[in-house]
Amino acid sequence: MAWVLSLLAASTALVVPRDEPTVDELKARIASTNVGERPHLCVEVAQKQLQEFDKLYTSTDEEKAQAALTDVVAYSELARDYAIQSHKYEKQSEIAVREISRKLTNLLHVLGRENQRPVKEAVNRLERVRDDLLAAMFKKGAK
Repeated sequence: MAWVLSLLAASTALVVPRDEPTVDELKARIASTNVGERPHLCVEVAQKQLQEFDKLYTSTDEEKAQAALTDVVAYSELARDYAIQSHKYEKQSEIAVREISRKLTNLLHVLGRENQRPVKEAVNRLERVRDDLLAAMFKKGAK
């Protein structure tokens, strides 16, 4: 009887569809989506890659971790570019990039000095992304 229940549980686990798209699926969707929807997808890729970076870095797979960190910055910058271009999702993109930057800054306290440089560079680039988004939202002289 117990093996029937475990078999049933295993078979239902295989049938349950996953709700979350993969990073590769999101990246593929960006090209086929209109410009106004791209910032949201780019932010989602950056957030997923941040989670991946955290997992990979703690497992000492530094090469893959660096690739994930590069994606975090690149897709944050793309989110900025698409948000400014379309004038949509600017505020949400800035908030998401601020959160990503904060998490990376917190991670700096855990890393050894020799491993901090790439993360510091990423944080600096993310702060420029935030500055650009804020400048686009709050233009000088506009009322």
